[in-house]
Amino acid sequence: MCGIAGIIDPKRGTPQETLEQIVTRMTDRLVHRGPDDSGTHVDEKTGVSLGFRRLSIQDLSPTGAQPMTSASGRYVTVYNGEIYNFRELRRDLERDGVRKWRGHSDTEVMLAMIEHHGFEKTLAQLDGMFAIALYDREKGKLYLARDRMGEKPLYYGWSGSSFVFASELKALTVCPGWSGEVDRDAVNAYMRFAYVPGSHSIYRGIRKLAPGHLLDINLKKLTPSVQPAADTFWNARSEAEAARRSPFEGSDEEAADQLGTLLTHSIGRRLISDVPLGVFLSGGIDSSIVAAIAQKVSSAPIKTFTIGFEDKLFDESEQAAAVAAHLGTDHTELTAEADAPLRLVEQMPEVYDEPFADVSQLPTMLLAELTRQHVTVALSGDGGDELFVGYPRYEAANKHWSEKHGALACTVGRLGMIAGVVPKAALNAVSMGRRPWRLGDKMYRLSADSLASTPEAVYEAFMSRWRTASRPCPEPDIGYYADPSRHPCFAEPIDRMSYADAVSYLPDDLLVKVDRATMAVGLEGRAPLLDHKIVRFAWSLPLGMKLKNGEMKRPLRRLLDRYVPRQLFDKSKQGFEPPLGDWLRGPLREWAEALLTEKALRDGDFLDPSPVRAVWREHLDGVRDWRFELWNVLMFQAWRQAWRV
Repeated sequence: MCGIAGIIDPKRGTPQETLEQIVTRMTDRLVHRGPDDSGTHVDEKTGVSLGFRRLSIQDLSPTGAQPMTSASGRYVTVYNGEIYNFRELRRDLERDGVRKWRGHSDTEVMLAMIEHHGFEKTLAQLDGMFAIALYDREKGKLYLARDRMGEKPLYYGWSGSSFVFASELKALTVCPGWSGEVDRDAVNAYMRFAYVPGSHSIYRGIRKLAPGHLLDINLKKLTPSVQPAADTFWNARSEAEAARRSPFEGSDEEAADQLGTLLTHSIGRRLISDVPLGVFLSGGIDSSIVAAIAQKVSSAPIKTFTIGFEDKLFDESEQAAAVAAHLGTDHTELTAEADAPLRLVEQMPEVYDEPFADVSQLPTMLLAELTRQHVTVALSGDGGDELFVGYPRYEAANKHWSEKHGALACTVGRLGMIAGVVPKAALNAVSMGRRPWRLGDKMYRLSADSLASTPEAVYEAFMSRWRTASRPCPEPDIGYYADPSRHPCFAEPIDRMSYADAVSYLPDDLLVKVDRATMAVGLEGRAPLLDHKIVRFAWSLPLGMKLKNGEMKRPLRRLLDRYVPRQLFDKSKQGFEPPLGDWLRGPLREWAEALLTEKALRDGDFLDPSPVRAVWREHLDGVRDWRFELWNVLMFQAWRQAWRV
């Protein structure tokens, strides 16, 4: 696990010393991702400069250091991630006659594979998470590639006359010619979704390499007037549709058996490490099954970690502790301290160096800090909800879609009329459940969702943050929902919604959240459920095997039944959310007030202050709970302030 960066001078006029200085400045901005070592490779003749920061996980010796050159000298690579099947690949290479090895790193195995099979054929055989930069000296090419599900980040684009790339945007900001022009389309999309979607970044001219994509750059033809085009080496839609054409035909128990086999294999590979390792444990289904199987295959008690809150409405620590006690793990728990909110919000613009507003980023950062005190690698349960239909919003959105032209449409229309007449405070006085649930908010959502014309449009409405009639910026026209060519040919609307999350919300929000929070403290996160064989298996399951009679994630539940009594995990989904609404009225109020003044909001002409100021007043007065909408604005404003945009 590491940080990578690079700069290419297509004119080949930059002295080697200067190139090395630039790429070193870039990697210095990534020291948190790789605190253990650093390195550079500079080729003045071709204008190629590669940089690396190392977090030592496999082969801690110098033989595992990067940049690494292949045995023949043809290829040079810097890469961030882990290749979990490198031992199997090494054995295959040895059967083909490869006998001489410098060390036992996955990087060396990957380079040997590339020399024997080529880059694209190698990518197809890699089981792992990765962002790879590969320089082919013989052909004069640079390749960039990103793993299938988007676990590891990679940004690229132009800074002045230089082509640049890096694991995080902050490394690009120190490049010569950097302009830092904000992409207003990205701002609009961020304000709706709480993240910048798809291949876009917050900066104009800088893109994210999409999951499963490959960039093939001919250095002789590289010019600032052209943005290199990416192609897929693994196409999510094609994989999903192929899986659905050959559906799983066994019983529910057989599905649990198959999932157990795949997950045991995946977790076993992800327990390979030359440094201490543990598991994030919330007590929910996904993290519990990862912890259970890790405990089963481990020769010693697995270390597990959880974070708690004093507000019991948001606290899952007791549930996590009960699961840990049953499994016999070595469990550590931390309750968030009173000053944690203010301390963390001051760090977040640096950690998430473009606007990012998933409210669970706060506890995720706390959890990463706690875990890093004990281990260097942590497994998580990310992906379970998206692959196995785990969000209650799927059923709610499906109901809206299936009934929107019938009685529901009339009902929600009347609800919208009522919402416009009855005082907001009276409507929102109705509160249900363990979390804030305000009738006025729900009525508005029902009214808005009824206008959608496709399942994706219904679901986009569910996923949207700003639901007021007056919004702070224009509607976005980028992202997954704006590109019907990315939508799979699934008959069931819920399958289409779940797929949308797997290829958009998961890589653009959840995996960004985990990557930045863990790497900020030099902790490697691994997600066993995102093994591409498990992903394809999940897509092969008919909807009825994942969701039936209101029971969601049925294969995972049946598998977990074999390890943990159901009463310990069979509870309503809570999510990893702090008491943000109360924090904004309490310890974060002064910080928020400074960012939400009329003057601050009007600066830069990105946002209309009026709707923002209106929801802020209502939130403070307790009229409505606007924590999500406000958090979007606050994280944008904090980012602008920190990066002087």
